[in-house]
Order: sequence, then C-alpha cells, then structure tokens
Amino acid sequence: MRPSSLRAAWARAAVAGAVVAGLAAAGPAGGAHAADDGAAGGRAPLPVTITGPDKVDLALDGAEGEPGEPQIRLGLTGPGEEPDGDTDPQPVSDDGYDVTVDATALGSFAKVTLPEWCEADGLVATCHESTLYPGSSYNPSWKVRLDLKGTAEAGDYGKVKVTGRGEGLEFGEHTVDVLVGGPELLKKKLPAEPAGFRPGDTYRAPLGFRNVGSTPAHGVVLRFTGSRGLSFPDAYDNCSYAEENKDNLIRYRHVALCTFEGEFLPDTAYEVSEPVAVRTAGFALGDIFAYGFDAVGAGETDALRAGADYREGDSGRTLTLKPAEGGEYSKYAEIDLPLQNSYDLDLTGARVAGEQGETVTVDVGLSNHGPAWIGSLRAGGEPIGFTVRIPEGASVVDSPCRPVNAGTRDEYRCFADTPLLEDDERSFPFRLRIDEVVEGAMGEIALPEYDDPWEGDPSNDTGWIVLNGTGDEETPGDGDGGTDGPDSTGGGTGTTGGAQGAGGTGSAGGSDTAGGATGGTAGETSGGPSAQGGEGGLLASTGSTALLASTGAALALAAGGALFLVARRRRAGDPA
Repeated sequence: MRPSSLRAAWARAAVAGAVVAGLAAAGPAGGAHAADDGAAGGRAPLPVTITGPDKVDLALDGAEGEPGEPQIRLGLTGPGEEPDGDTDPQPVSDDGYDVTVDATALGSFAKVTLPEWCEADGLVATCHESTLYPGSSYNPSWKVRLDLKGTAEAGDYGKVKVTGRGEGLEFGEHTVDVLVGGPELLKKKLPAEPAGFRPGDTYRAPLGFRNVGSTPAHGVVLRFTGSRGLSFPDAYDNCSYAEENKDNLIRYRHVALCTFEGEFLPDTAYEVSEPVAVRTAGFALGDIFAYGFDAVGAGETDALRAGADYREGDSGRTLTLKPAEGGEYSKYAEIDLPLQNSYDLDLTGARVAGEQGETVTVDVGLSNHGPAWIGSLRAGGEPIGFTVRIPEGASVVDSPCRPVNAGTRDEYRCFADTPLLEDDERSFPFRLRIDEVVEGAMGEIALPEYDDPWEGDPSNDTGWIVLNGTGDEETPGDGDGGTDGPDSTGGGTGTTGGAQGAGGTGSAGGSDTAGGATGGTAGETSGGPSAQGGEGGLLASTGSTALLASTGAALALAAGGALFLVARRRRAGDPA
C-alpha cells in the first residue's frame, strides 16, 4: 500500500493519537467497556485496557532514534485504583487470561521480534498470564521489535492487532499502525532562557521542524503546552486553546493546537512566521514549555477541536510556516521557565503544657510563603521531607508521620506531597503523652541541611515543640520570626529547605513528569514525554518510553536533594 491510499486513515490514526497523547497509561478511560450481561453468573465482565503506541514510523534509511530498542511497548490497565506501592496489591482476577499480539500484516516488509515468554505461531504471539491487578504498575508488559526487510519500500503499511480474553474480563482491542518511510518531523531545539529572565517575563519561542522522512507531509499540526505557571497571550486564528488535566497539577497544561495546510517536503526545514509568546506567572519556577509538530492534515483536526473543550483564537493574526535555514533539530523540544525565583518554606511547632499522664496535641506546620510554587514537575511530584524530634519526657500516641528508628521512636520523618503552592499550608498533628514532666522540654523540627538556591528565607526552616515551657525559651519558626535556637539545646542553625524539583534549561531531549529525572506518574512516569512521546509531541512515540532529562534539568535535580526527595512518591507519614 502506498501513501496516496493510506493518507486519510493514517491521519485519522494520528488525530486519535493526539487526543490521547501522554494519557494511554493513565487509566482505563477509552478502552474496554463493561457489558451489561453475558458474564458468568450474570455479572458484567471487568473492563481491561490494552495500552501502547497508536502508530509507529519506520525510517526507510534505517535511521533510528534509539537503535536496538523495541518500537512497540504494550501494557495492561486493570479496573480499579492504581496501588500506591506501599501495600501489597490485591488482584481483581486470578482466573488467568491470554493476550494475543498479531503482526501478520507486517510480514511482507518487516522482520518482527515478538514478545519473549509467549507462544509464537508465525507472526502471532499468545501470552498466558495468571493474575490481573488494578491499574498498570503490577500488570505485565510486552515488547515488539520491528526491522525492515531489504525489499521494504516507502509507503508500506500494516497493523499490529492486540487482543485479550479471560473469564470474567472484557479486553478492548488495541491496534498499532505501522508505516514505512512516512514523513518524520524533528523539532527545532529551543534556545536557553535569556540572561536576566525573571518571573513575569515573556519567553519568545522560535518553533520549527525538519522533515527527515521519505515522503512529504500533507498538512501539519503544531501542539505546544505550558504547565501551571505558563500561559500564551496570543490567540492566533488558526490555533485552538484549551486546558488539560485540571484536577492534576503535575499534568495540568495550557494547550494550543495550530493547523497548517500545504505540502512540507522531505529534507526541508520550516519555521513559524514569528516566535510564539510564552508568558510566565509571578509564582512560576521550573515550569515546562514543550512543543511538537506532526504530519496531520488541517481538515482532520476539525473534529478534534470541536469534540474537545477548545476555544478558537480570535486575534485576527495567523501563524504561518516558512522555509528555514540552519538550526539544530531533535525528537523532543522543551524548556523549563523561569530558572530564577524563590519560595519560602516555613516550619512551625507549638508550646503546650500538661500534667504527667495527660495527652496533648501539637500541630506541626509546613507552609510555603512564596512567591514561587514548588511544582516538582520533573520529579513527578516527589514529597518534601522534614524531621520532628520528640521532646524529652513525652511519647507519641498518634501521628501522621513515621519514626526514623523503630526502636527509639524519638525522631519522626514527615512528608508533604508536592506540588506545594505559593500560599500552601500543611498541618501534621502529633498526639503526645506526657510520661514525665520536664520543664522546658524541646524538640526540633527541621528540613535537611542543604544549600537550596531557591529558598528565599532559610531563617524559618526550623521550628520547635516546647512542652511545659517557662516562657524563656526562644522558639524560631513558631510565629515569632526568631533565627536562633535555645542555647540550652545547642541551638537551631536555620537549615535550608528543599529545592525546586524541576529546573534547568531543558532545551531539548528532556522529559516531563515521568519522563522526568526520577520517573513520576504513569504515562507521565515520571513527567514529560510520556509513553506516547514528548510532552509537546502530538502523536504516540515510536521509540523507547525511557527518556533522558535535559542536562540543565538533571543538574538542577542534583541540587534538588535538598528537598529530601525519595525514590518514589510516598504518602505523608510513610517510613523512609
């Protein structure tokens, strides 16, 4: 099959990919649908979603983004809430099921390496599994590798069909469109943040692409996105604007979708007629701007914009494309903005009094006085940790935190989930039993001692719990703005508190949230390009889902150890 006969179908697949870009691993929405009847015992079957890329482009010249890596990664999302990783997951079914990967349609032009540990019959693999879990993390995954045969030609096309069956389960079929030598658009790398750039400033993004594929692109779509602290002041007539994931600040994005008609030739570069304005908010810090171009005809996106909550641009200006010379291009293009801002983490304790045997409540507080938020976007929302020492003579009856050492239980570690907004306040109530009245007993509350370049006021990064105090104690961080701990206890030093989990210049090749430096949530897992490809990419990725963060972002995350970031997201109160 040649391009002229598949272009419409291919564009429809691309539009479908645009709708779910970055979301295929997020949950069962859009997958299988539970039937009203027909299941054993009269119960509706449980819906199961098969996840994976919607399309794969195979370069005719053999060039690959990540040589040797499988182009197709498949997974399962079971019904129910994703296990949080801190408790043993409970299966939704242990009656067994089969997943079948049928790549027969590719046999004429591709050598197919089917998933390991599955029964193969020609180009059909059947994978037998025993247990299905809610969500995606604990369910199996499969990889498929495609290599072109010497007889392959530009325009060769086929589908990989993935199906499943199991007692009491209903699988939604998933298909992967595979095209040889189609248009392949690399993104122009973004320039670094200008010197002196500050919150409230506007970044001018010179967007563009180069078609490194074997065939022309008949129409392209530009998608650019910005996290919570970024917005787009212009409203071009050929663009539509929306907000995505409003209930999840890690994945929340301002989105623009722009269409361009015409033929965009192979081995040719194009750029927008004027840089796109990206405005930063006063609270912005390490917010992520990303973009991508994909070969989709303008007419094919009308239904997409009408079906989603998009508003049409109405500025009377049109963003156009023109041929470009020079420039560097890559698969992904994004940048973190701005790199200069500060927040003010504030730890507070309290003074309480009581008799021997009495139980008192102490509210330990963590606040952010801004002006910047702590998005932790690159880290996928890793928590901020701090320690609480229990005053002498007291023991913990109940707390939202966990002891550092199970044997002594005189020091606890607490975690506050991020994002932490610029005016956020969190409370960690400790119930303490006074086993022995010790006059002026004190316990320190402290962030880790790291040099955090974004902490605007380290003087209040320490707080104190005072039991049965005399009134002579100084209690920094408890609302009096003090900076020195009591001499009798060795004094607090005003430790500095965390670092922004994002940051860095991230001009290209980086990843957002899951795709971030530490992984983040599924599909985002981890943050930026998701399993579908770059944060700004419109369509499903044809390469690996594991992406490197930009050099600047990686350096910033190294400094971000100040936040007590842990290897995975924890609930407040879980042990280190």
